[in-house]
Amino acid sequence: MGPRLCEICNETQSKYKCPACLVPYCSVVCFKKHKEIPCAKPVPSEEKSTTDPESHLERPLNVEEPGNVLQKLQLEAIASASEIRDALKDENLLKIIRNIDGSPDAENELDKAMEVEVFRIFTDKVLPSVAT
Repeated sequence: MGPRLCEICNETQSKYKCPACLVPYCSVVCFKKHKEIPCAKPVPSEEKSTTDPESHLERPLNVEEPGNVLQKLQLEAIASASEIRDALKDENLLKIIRNIDGSPDAENELDKAMEVEVFRIFTDKVLPSVAT
């Protein structure tokens, strides 16, 4: 599949996809414009089975300290960082992240992930984006 046009401005080749709905966009400006209207992940034509390793567990978001929740600008900084996007091309890193996300004990999985070099390097790239 060849390059796609940004579906927001329809002028530039898209470099990114919305993490929620997968709409292609070309810049932070277009991403912000797109996010003015709430979007959602497309629903597959058939439900994924519970044995599918790509599926994840739905669990309530329980936050002891609301100040630990990332703000929209912090998430946009992460999404627009080419160094972070490049790191996410590593299949081993993606597997670790999926294990954390899909685990009923995500905190324990996160502790285990911190022992893996590729994940520690990734967190070192993400932390400056969320420290603002």
